[in-house]
Amino acid sequence: MTTVPDATTDPAEMPRFPQPRSSVCPFDPSPELRDLTRLGPVGRVRSWGDTTPWVVTSHAEQKTLLSDPRLSVDFSHPGYPSPVAHSHGGGTDLSFVGLDDPEHARLRRMVSGTFTIKRVEALRPVVQKMTDDFIDRMLAGPKPADLVQALALPIPSLVISELLGVPYEDHEFFQTNSKNIVSATAAAEVRQAAHTNLADYLDDLVGQKLATPGDDLLSRLGEQIKAGELTRREATAMGVLLLLGGHETTANMISLGTLLLLQHPDEAARIRDTDDPRVIVAAVEELLRYLSIVHLGRRRTALEDIEVAGRTIRAGEGVILLGELANRDPAVFPDPDRLDLTRDARRHQAFGAGAHHCVGQPLARMELQVIYPTLFRRIPTLSVATDLEQVPFKYDAVIYGLHELPVTW
Repeated sequence: MTTVPDATTDPAEMPRFPQPRSSVCPFDPSPELRDLTRLGPVGRVRSWGDTTPWVVTSHAEQKTLLSDPRLSVDFSHPGYPSPVAHSHGGGTDLSFVGLDDPEHARLRRMVSGTFTIKRVEALRPVVQKMTDDFIDRMLAGPKPADLVQALALPIPSLVISELLGVPYEDHEFFQTNSKNIVSATAAAEVRQAAHTNLADYLDDLVGQKLATPGDDLLSRLGEQIKAGELTRREATAMGVLLLLGGHETTANMISLGTLLLLQHPDEAARIRDTDDPRVIVAAVEELLRYLSIVHLGRRRTALEDIEVAGRTIRAGEGVILLGELANRDPAVFPDPDRLDLTRDARRHQAFGAGAHHCVGQPLARMELQVIYPTLFRRIPTLSVATDLEQVPFKYDAVIYGLHELPVTW
């Protein structure tokens, strides 16, 4: 194909989305997506259910559109591009992540104070101790170890549990259900059952906090329920969203980033051998840029006609904003396919942009800034215990990462 696919293109001639990543380069966007960027910043693809949403590949256009209120996150719109069918309307079962303003802003304000930089920084010594404790346990255990189960999954799970007021001893329950919710291949009834399980669990916890509040986010939401500012269902939905998002995404970044660094020992040494926190901060931003674990794009529906890069996205049409391509845009990041931990990567869109940027990004950044250097300093001989081709990547999930990471030392 030599022209950018648009509304006049036969759907049979449009490129497919999504396309599998290459097993030879599992850290990179698929070759087919990279080909699409060469045709222009905006085009059409043939996607789930033979729909033909627009895809936006360039950094500049994505940044603009992510702040455009004419694009809706509400997945109840018929044109919303999604790998799964949604039977519930209005997005409320996924809290503010599926709502537009003003409802999105109203609910988001109720939790955003928990994730301010000041509050998150106060947790840094706690996360440092957690990291050292879990590394101690891994070192005392058998080799090889699965880094996902030994470190990457438990630390963010424990952190978000303590912030929310969720008993960590229930981590296997919420991790299993979260995994099913973010699966792109699980049957609809499996995903729905997992969501119901988590919602029932969080609703019960909200009820407990209403009766006996503590010093945690669910208790503060309970106070807002009592004040008439929030319904119990809204509080439950926020609990599901934060519990799921607070551990699933960071866990995948920990394991995927560790594997990437093990493939680039000179870059890993930058993290291991420095005492300068600015070096660690820059390294984490570059890892976020390079890996871009939001696997299937940020998806929207146009509420009005929108002109973008000489194309017209019509009202009702679906739009997929591909952050992994924005983060490899050579106009913003020279030599973008090279991992360079000294790069100024702060303009990346790993956390999105605009009103719907990730509310928990300060927490995720802090956790990664603690875990990567601690792991490589504590275990300088860390290595992958299998061939890269044998590592099970999460090609089957909406959040990219690893199912397992066998390591030794």
